[in-house]
Amino acid sequence: MTSEVIKQKLVRILPRVQKPARYTGGEFGMVTKDYDAMKLNVAFCFPDVYEVGMSHLGGKILAGVINEMPDVWCQRAYAPWPDMESEMRNAGIPLYAVESFRPLKDFDVVAFTTQHELCYTNILNMLDLAEIPVRNEDRCEDDPIIMAGGPCAFNPEPMYRFIDIFSVGEGEESLPETLELLEKCKEEKVGRKEFLRRAAQIKGNYVPSLYDVEWNEDGTVKSITASGDAPAVVEKRIIDDLDKVYFMKSQVVPSTEVIHDRVTIELFRGCIRGCRFCQAGYANRPIRAKRPETLIEDGIRLCKQTGYEEISMLSLSTSDYRGLGELTDGLLDWCEPRAVSLALPSLRADSFSQEIMDKVSKTRGSGLTFAPEAGTDRLRDVINKNLTEDEIFNACRIAFENGRNSVKLYFMIGLPTETDEDVLGIADLAQRILHEWRMSATNKARGPKISVSAACFVPKPQTPFQWEAQNSKEEFLRKAELLKQAINSRSISYAYHEPYVSVLEAAMARGDRRIADVIETAWKMGERFDSWEEYFSYDRWMEAFKACGLDFDFYAAREREEDEVLPWSHISCGVRKDYLLSERHKAYEGVTTPDCRTQCHGCGASNLRNGGRCDA
Repeated sequence: MTSEVIKQKLVRILPRVQKPARYTGGEFGMVTKDYDAMKLNVAFCFPDVYEVGMSHLGGKILAGVINEMPDVWCQRAYAPWPDMESEMRNAGIPLYAVESFRPLKDFDVVAFTTQHELCYTNILNMLDLAEIPVRNEDRCEDDPIIMAGGPCAFNPEPMYRFIDIFSVGEGEESLPETLELLEKCKEEKVGRKEFLRRAAQIKGNYVPSLYDVEWNEDGTVKSITASGDAPAVVEKRIIDDLDKVYFMKSQVVPSTEVIHDRVTIELFRGCIRGCRFCQAGYANRPIRAKRPETLIEDGIRLCKQTGYEEISMLSLSTSDYRGLGELTDGLLDWCEPRAVSLALPSLRADSFSQEIMDKVSKTRGSGLTFAPEAGTDRLRDVINKNLTEDEIFNACRIAFENGRNSVKLYFMIGLPTETDEDVLGIADLAQRILHEWRMSATNKARGPKISVSAACFVPKPQTPFQWEAQNSKEEFLRKAELLKQAINSRSISYAYHEPYVSVLEAAMARGDRRIADVIETAWKMGERFDSWEEYFSYDRWMEAFKACGLDFDFYAAREREEDEVLPWSHISCGVRKDYLLSERHKAYEGVTTPDCRTQCHGCGASNLRNGGRCDA
């Protein structure tokens, strides 16, 4: 189907769907090229709605990197909301790219970002809607190469059947290298199978069809073996120097409201803290930071180009950025006269200071957010949060003394070694923070608002807790109710995540290749948009596990043996297994590990960088 036919059909169906601007393209700053003049055409796909996808910085960076290549055009596609999907299927419209309205099946490469496991059914649905065979084994020479990257690539096995190449780690360099190889293979008229074999030689690329898995009688993995010259262990790719790597000179400005309508600048990658539950903190090591002057230039340039009125800083812990003072001063000098606000999210309570409070106060009047994660010092030591109650109270006191009345607190329930006392400690901590407001608040014209949010712990690959059993949904519900009953002040609001999604996330996060059958079965049953409450069906997922003959608890609730071959054992984030194990053992001893800035602990990740450096 041509792009003109698609446009004609869209004219008829768009008046019948919610938010038609999601599907029309034509945004300010959109990159346009001549499709037919390109050597390669790439579709970068975000497996969620437009508003979420357009807020993703990584997608903007990678699309920009590709569009810097002179003979390659990277266009965008998003998951259509169910009302639009229904209209498209009824009208015979295949999934298309919003720049040219070309069907995705006409592209050379279709690439997905996998930010979380609950997007998997959307990927299958997008492939099917694009009229591309869902299984990689069913694709022929004329079908696009299907790639995927993002956090879920650190355990790619549940999606092994659907993806041709996984990009493990950071893609700013590996993705162009892969595209250049594809250009060369097309010129040499090399077939799909040979291209995939060659692509596996590029560091960071994992081609699942080149690996065989054997199983033990108890259902655990016996071995994972690479065939031919594919690497036995796929090591993640990283960018060595963030100051020299590509960052957007401009960006697309959406035509409709999106989740994060602002300019985002990335301070650094990695984290000095080493929280034992945090996949991002381990998977993004070693720590690499941008210079303040680079960030100031990036932020001002994009604000001028887009007209946005807010700059937000992106990192795992903004207050740990060494150059934060210089950066905020430089940006505020430009932002304040122009009424452009500056957001400092991801602040740590132990590094929150009056100086940071002063800078935050200049730009916004909203409340502050801290993440104690656990309700007691004991459990915070277990997870290596390295955060005490006194430090939490001090951060809140600074906020209250400076006129703030609102504080948001993020916690998790179900952490390893957690007891009911730890759960009740969350309510006690919130109550004492409320008391701190009464003692130190300078603005009592409005009452206090302490928001407590409790998520369910999900053990993730590539972390010290990757071996842990997850609480059952019944135990999560019991703990959530226990906490709810313990909060008895109207000034404290409480919200918790329903455990049904979290237990599924755990099963998928640590799943093996057999989970691919479950994902496909659930999708055929109608699952999509699993991260959206109105479409997620726990019962349907349980039916899919049963139909595939798999035990759900085997994946979600089972503690792994420390010598077990894990489904992701052939994927390396650079942190050694023995280091992860030592951190797990310390957790059960209640022993903390100092942050990487205080002391290097030799986790192994710095070996990925030239000279074995780390910017901690």
